[in-house]
Amino acid sequence: MQWREIQEKYPDQWLIIEALTAHTEDTQRRLDQIAVIDTCEDGSAALQAYRELHRQYPQREFYYVHTARETLDIRERYWLGIRGKYAAHTA
Repeated sequence: MQWREIQEKYPDQWLIIEALTAHTEDTQRRLDQIAVIDTCEDGSAALQAYRELHRQYPQREFYYVHTARETLDIRERYWLGIRGKYAAHTA
């Protein structure tokens, strides 16, 4: 589905969506095909559901959004260096 179709089908709702196909232009993420995964009561429930899905399926591209947004403004952030268990320990 496209964002306009989702807005019409799910007016004024919090959703968990998945990008089925997407691309990046500069730092802006463009979602070409979107699937609605779940509807949520409020923003807190949407964030909690997003975190759980992201934990279970880290390779998939999930977002939590409200359909009142005119457009999806998703920006990519680039991390410098290696974090967590892959970081080199120096003395």
